[in-house]
Amino acid sequence: MGSRRVIAGALAALALAPLGGAIASPAHATAGHGSGGTSGGSEDGKERLLFRFKDPRIGESSGLAVSPTHKNVYYTHNDSGASPQFYAVGPDGRTLATFTLAGAAARDWEAMAASVDPATGQSHLWFADIGDNMNGAWPDYSIYKVAEPKAMRDATLQATRYRFRYEDGGRNAEGIMVHPTTGRLYVVSKEFAGSIYAAPAKLRTDKVNILRRVGPAPIMATDAAYAPDGSSFVIRTYFSASLYKAPGELIGRVTMPALDQAESITYTRDGRYLLTGTEGASSPVYAVPLPASAVAKHAKPEPARTGGPARTASAPDVAASHAAGSTGDDGGVPAGVIALWLGVALGATGIIAVLARKAG
Repeated sequence: MGSRRVIAGALAALALAPLGGAIASPAHATAGHGSGGTSGGSEDGKERLLFRFKDPRIGESSGLAVSPTHKNVYYTHNDSGASPQFYAVGPDGRTLATFTLAGAAARDWEAMAASVDPATGQSHLWFADIGDNMNGAWPDYSIYKVAEPKAMRDATLQATRYRFRYEDGGRNAEGIMVHPTTGRLYVVSKEFAGSIYAAPAKLRTDKVNILRRVGPAPIMATDAAYAPDGSSFVIRTYFSASLYKAPGELIGRVTMPALDQAESITYTRDGRYLLTGTEGASSPVYAVPLPASAVAKHAKPEPARTGGPARTASAPDVAASHAAGSTGDDGGVPAGVIALWLGVALGATGIIAVLARKAG
């Protein structure tokens, strides 16, 4: 696994090197009003640093989620090479608790999500072991579900493992999202021509679940998340964040803060802000206000949840309303830049192939 990570890292560095200055820029999206229940929000339409991870063990934050039940609690996990653990972090970036998943492995964890079961009100956390830098090296992929911890103290939690395969062959992916009202799971692939895949409505633990393509995704997507009311979703790339009503139905784009390696995105509980993070020691998490047009009209600041979640009007379930075959979305990257990136990546492939043979 180590040599593969080195090879993949070399390819990524070569491919992304010419793009940093052309794409990365601070966010200045038009914002809605109000703090939205997050201390990191801003009313001037600009992003704001929410916190930095203080724990030296969090060196490759790859997934991010906001607790549905604990106020001002955020969850994250490391990338590949780590144990099956995640961290609960407070609003100052300090670790509140460390949790270990029993019955889980961490081959290449790339994303996480939080959800609340509409029928029972039980909150869950999902961890996606879906990274595949060789685009088909693994026979199947795993996503783990665990009941959200009730107390912020170190503990071992029993995980439920679901195995997956794509209907159209193995691929690399770094994004998952769970529809808040239907509970359906989606995986977003990380490719030049990415896709959104829907899991079966009912997941099985006794067989491999098939992921079926339901729409396009932006180029090189690194994470995704549903809005708390299910009316829209966001897909993060290295360059920006794209907002959708449904696959292929773009609402708009939000410029993201300039980060070393954009890895994660999620919504605040009130749906007014996006939180985004990156890998690295003491890495930052930013709060970025959503455009007013992208905030649901019924969004309210941080309502206290008692019992089951309230039912709200939402966009149709992605899998139920869209079929495969849509054209791709470039995530707002100019065609010339894409062509340049492809050329560099193709040129780098020859170098990487030589390195791979030597490493093997």
